[in-house]
Amino acid sequence: MSDALITAQNITLTHQGKKILDDVSFTLQPGEFITLIGPNGAGKSSLIKVLLGLIKQDSGKITRAKSMRLGYTPQLFTPNPFIPISVVDFLTLNQKVEKSFIKETAETTGVVSLLNSPLKDLSGGELQKVLLTRALMNKPNVLILDEPAQNLDVDGQMQLYQLIQDIHQQQNCAILMVSHDLHRVMKESSQVLCLYHHICCKGHPEAILKDEQFNDLFADQMTELMATYEHHHNHHHEH
Repeated sequence: MSDALITAQNITLTHQGKKILDDVSFTLQPGEFITLIGPNGAGKSSLIKVLLGLIKQDSGKITRAKSMRLGYTPQLFTPNPFIPISVVDFLTLNQKVEKSFIKETAETTGVVSLLNSPLKDLSGGELQKVLLTRALMNKPNVLILDEPAQNLDVDGQMQLYQLIQDIHQQQNCAILMVSHDLHRVMKESSQVLCLYHHICCKGHPEAILKDEQFNDLFADQMTELMATYEHHHNHHHEH
């Protein structure tokens, strides 16, 4: 188990007297794809921030492998409309990257045509792809993606998840992705962690779907998710 890229042991975090994270432990192994799911307010983004070292846990231990190279996409990112920065300048901000590598990565993520566009003019889907491209500039062996498809329509979500899946397979980097989209995450994940302040259940997607705690937590959402999913695939909306 010691070849894990990230190990979280008994992580506890309290905020204003409320337990956000309660004794959370898991490992992220090389090449693994873990999806972190849980209701709103379950502590998912807090856990990511603890893993990234952005906030300090109250107790417990995070171990990061020396070989870890991290790529990260934040949950909310709004370009400053008053700072005229192009996509290519944003990709290389604070880092030296070979031009050929920028182009190659932009081809992978499908943003070549956007490289000279102002960052502030991008659509939600374009911005997510650019954030993913920037996360890849570090040639990561760990990608942490916090709700990457959050503001996208169903087609945009499908495309982005497909892209993440391709990157995982081609580059064999470990991925830890926070997601709400149950019907999508089940396909590619090697493990699903279901968080509600503590880890309620974890395992292969098929096993999780049969887990009682999982079904209790997501009862309302399951019906709703499947309904929206059906709805979108029965007819096309005009864009």
